[in-house]
Amino acid sequence: MQQVGAKSFANAQPVDPRYFPVPLPRPSRRALVKASHVWVLHKQIILRSFGALFALLLAFGVYQARDVIGAAGLTAYRFVQGEFAQAGFGIDAIEISGQTLTDDKDIITLLTVGTGNSTLTFDAQKAQARLEWLRAVKSATVRKVYPNKVIVSIVEKVPVVRWRVGDTTWLIDEAGRKIGTDISSYTDLPLVIGEGAADDAVAMVRILSRHQALQNQLAALSRIGDRRWDLIYRNGLRVQLPETGVAQALDQLDMYQADYALLDRDVTLIDLRVQGIVTLKPGEIAAAQIAEAKGKKPAKKPSGPVASSTASAPAAAGAPAVVAPVVPVTRTQ
Repeated sequence: MQQVGAKSFANAQPVDPRYFPVPLPRPSRRALVKASHVWVLHKQIILRSFGALFALLLAFGVYQARDVIGAAGLTAYRFVQGEFAQAGFGIDAIEISGQTLTDDKDIITLLTVGTGNSTLTFDAQKAQARLEWLRAVKSATVRKVYPNKVIVSIVEKVPVVRWRVGDTTWLIDEAGRKIGTDISSYTDLPLVIGEGAADDAVAMVRILSRHQALQNQLAALSRIGDRRWDLIYRNGLRVQLPETGVAQALDQLDMYQADYALLDRDVTLIDLRVQGIVTLKPGEIAAAQIAEAKGKKPAKKPSGPVASSTASAPAAAGAPAVVAPVVPVTRTQ
């Protein structure tokens, strides 16, 4: 407080304060006071409301100008790509290894989808994930080698069997899936034919792999009615296997081959569908010998299963098979 001297009150007169007027504030002044009160009380709500409105207006503006923004972004991207390429970071070489079933052009296509022509902007992880979409690819590795090279290493699935469907021969992996079409380097794989053959082919091939003697001159495995298998040999012989007990039937056939060279005889059909019985259909030479042994004129072509081999009278390995009329015979130990 400032001390006022006595001289300042020399001319002072007593006044009743009630005579002083009360001035009314101007309208603008009242509005300003109310606004300040509202701001103090509702500051957070006002700021959030203005922020939401601004974001809405910004989104609307971006949507309206999306074509212009997209074109500008693409132009900038291409410019940057061009600058990187001119600076020596353009992709000039792609080295691919490990592919046999996969076409090079399919690999190149998936490598370049959505990527630039510069090693600086090339996304190796995304390219690697896309390569694993290919049916024959088990895994892939993609590396960038600066300044200008991409190296791709492919590990393909291993085919275990061929499956002929119409005019196309597919390569099948151990899960029974198609992984590519047959090429000359896989002609040594077992061939299966018939509807649904790929589903059970792997299991059948594994069972047959235990019998090396039965695989000699084997042309194909034919799926019959999606229930059982026939073995088809290059000399025209067909071996009919049962629906169940396939392993036992193959063991029996392997035993007959070891003892009598049954698969090398003049036989066109071996029926193993009945357990313990081996029924044979002779070829023309065998049919002629049967007819000669009976003193009859030989028929040109036998029409059905007419004979079976006997386990008690094995023929010499080099002599033609001599078979008896229809007599199903079982092997006795």
